[in-house]
Amino acid sequence: MAKRDYYEVLAVTKTASQQEIKSAYRKIAVRDHPDKNPGDKEAEERFKEAAEAYAVLSDADKRARYDRFGHQGVSGAGAGGFDPTIFADFSDILGDLFGFGGAGRRGGANGMTRGADLRYDLTLTFEEAAFGTETTLRIPRLESCPKCSGSGSANGAPPAVCQACGGRGQVRFTQGFFTVARTCPQCQGEGRVISDPCTECRGEGRVEEERSITVKIPAGVDTGARLRLAGEGEHGRRGGPPGDLYVVLQVRPHKQFRRDGSTVLSRATISYPQAVLGSSIEVDTLHGKSTLDIPAGTQHGRDFRLRGQGIPRLDGAGKGDHVVSVEVEVPQPRDLSPEELQLLRRLAELGGHPVKEEKGVIERVKNLFG
Repeated sequence: MAKRDYYEVLAVTKTASQQEIKSAYRKIAVRDHPDKNPGDKEAEERFKEAAEAYAVLSDADKRARYDRFGHQGVSGAGAGGFDPTIFADFSDILGDLFGFGGAGRRGGANGMTRGADLRYDLTLTFEEAAFGTETTLRIPRLESCPKCSGSGSANGAPPAVCQACGGRGQVRFTQGFFTVARTCPQCQGEGRVISDPCTECRGEGRVEEERSITVKIPAGVDTGARLRLAGEGEHGRRGGPPGDLYVVLQVRPHKQFRRDGSTVLSRATISYPQAVLGSSIEVDTLHGKSTLDIPAGTQHGRDFRLRGQGIPRLDGAGKGDHVVSVEVEVPQPRDLSPEELQLLRRLAELGGHPVKEEKGVIERVKNLFG
């Protein structure tokens, strides 16, 4: 039976990128893997065919020869040269979907691994984010066991070679057509085991502790900012380096203010006479009260900028501005006195702006009773 075109096998074009080839192979591998299709010879053959195609097309040199000479150009990578332990080459594609991976994935020969990074979500007030603050966090984390000094051994003896895997961290067995390598269940991939584990940490070498960590929040931070505290994550296993702590910030909304970067935004309400004739009003800013001059003829929605009254910039280059948007208040007739209403009608007449006529008492009574 003629061998199918490798591009056809993976259902990609000849101009496909490496990422497209990788994605196509992964989709077929997940679908046709023998673990998911026990006893299905056709699925096993499709899986083998896709693995062979990927072995060629994922390699730039092999792909170039294949594009030029076809299957003859890569005959060594064809069926005759196909390695049934090819899983080792594809562990980055399939990950742990089917339980296989490289030896010693949890660390080096002595089980030494870097500690995990930790995340702490911290909520700040608007003012704390603007001006900076200092706070203390309570962080639960794994720390080196004080009883065994992180070795995991009760008597201080070094770990012995795992008898199940011979120190390789992997056990291999044949599954259908393939030889599969799995992480050793006895040593968890370390290749070493502790014969007399510490009673405090049960051989883990770490115990959970809660620590107080003081964090300085710089002025000008905003929602989504991350602070990295190097070495404040979990301690590593068997003397490995600690991870980092990432503090992710969330800023509560303010009742009066909004922000756009280092600029603070707010609104102020003025009356119609103030808008027409001009005025001077006091407005709230992050830095206290500030006087705002309203020139005559100010229109609704006009913005006024108070220089340097905003949020300190993270780069230390001064502070932003405070922008006040002015809104002209229009009162309800019921909130005005008869004299004020009369003056407004007179003003409308003088300006030639028709308004609704005031209904008399008798007419209002008629409308009330239909």
